Amino acid sequence: MGREFVEIFDEWVHTYDDSVNGKDVEYKDVFVKYNEILQAVADVATGPVVEFGVGTGNLTEKLLSRGLKVVGVEPNRAMREVTAEKIADLTLIDGDFLEFKVGITPQSFVSSYAFHHLTDAEKARAFQIYAEQLPTGGKVIFADTLFDSEMAKQEIIAFEQKRGHANLVEDLNREYYTTVPVMEKLITDAGFTVEFSKMNNYVFLIDATKK
Repeated sequence: MGREFVEIFDEWVHTYDDSVNGKDVEYKDVFVKYNEILQAVADVATGPVVEFGVGTGNLTEKLLSRGLKVVGVEPNRAMREVTAEKIADLTLIDGDFLEFKVGITPQSFVSSYAFHHLTDAEKARAFQIYAEQLPTGGKVIFADTLFDSEMAKQEIIAFEQKRGHANLVEDLNREYYTTVPVMEKLITDAGFTVEFSKMNNYVFLIDATKK
């Protein structure tokens, strides 16, 4: 359920905001237009919103600035503590993409840079869960690293290997980054229409609407 990666953030919590703001050279391309990407997610959301993988609360702040009611779901305790200090009145629970009890009827599920913690089978199950909870017209808006094809993924990995970006290469090989065709099928199979917008060389905006 993606929780095998939770402990990574015990350390990354201290430098996460530096990374997303381009100070980590290896990950700089992954986070190109980071704030624009988060704003694109927030702009499409309608409330109440459930946000998965809140992290340090960067997307959360953009959602709240639009006046949306937000319940945050975050499996890492260190991240929850950081966000609770930053956004004191946020409802924030321990949970993940597949197991969460939020106490609201959501109109949108949102996330940024986190859905790749799930296998493709888990991603499919997640969208089935969201379809059960959302009304017709409800939204799932995720920004995450995707690749146009498996070949495109391997080309990126080879490129980063040549650049000496060993940590990024390890990340790309370890976690469950999928392709646009695979993601499109699992989303439509769950009863959604979906549009993909490429935001940088790594990240797509996934805008799914329940039929």
